[in-house]
Amino acid sequence: MPTAPACWPPGNKSPGACRSGAGRTTYEQFAGYWPKQPPNPFSEALARARKYVASTTLAEPLAWENSVLLGGDAADAVRRLKEELPENLVVFGSGVLVRSLLPLDLVDTLVLLVYPLVLGSGRRLFPDAGSDLGSGSDLGSGSDLGSGSDLGSGSDLGSGLRDFRLVESAATGTGVVITVYQPA
Repeated sequence: MPTAPACWPPGNKSPGACRSGAGRTTYEQFAGYWPKQPPNPFSEALARARKYVASTTLAEPLAWENSVLLGGDAADAVRRLKEELPENLVVFGSGVLVRSLLPLDLVDTLVLLVYPLVLGSGRRLFPDAGSDLGSGSDLGSGSDLGSGSDLGSGSDLGSGLRDFRLVESAATGTGVVITVYQPA
């Protein structure tokens, strides 16, 4: 199982602390749910964490404690935060935000949780590039992902995207596959 120190992802720069980033949709979903949950380690960690929200439609003050609206261009704001913060900036969900940061090399680690259930349709994290995740990918039979597999080549993931390499993976007892990718 990939190791999860006090704040995901593995290799946290400052154990015990993290900052959270989110787009508007994920922020509104989390803010509508987590503050109303009985005390538990995850809801308490989310409440304590500084939450940076990328949105052009929300306005200050944000309802959820420790939430800060990122003003201006989200990529510029994330670039500044990466330089200023000693902690990792962890983005839960927020595919639109992540997709906007990938081609700008503002994503250092991708932690993807793949659930064995597909319902309906929705936005894709990566552009449709056929059945392969990229050239050189070798994901095997699915029972043993191992490490060292590549997540795409720049041409498969979109113009200007760097390659990511699988560095850690595990399946949970419920079938969720946790994969950790870092730049190749």
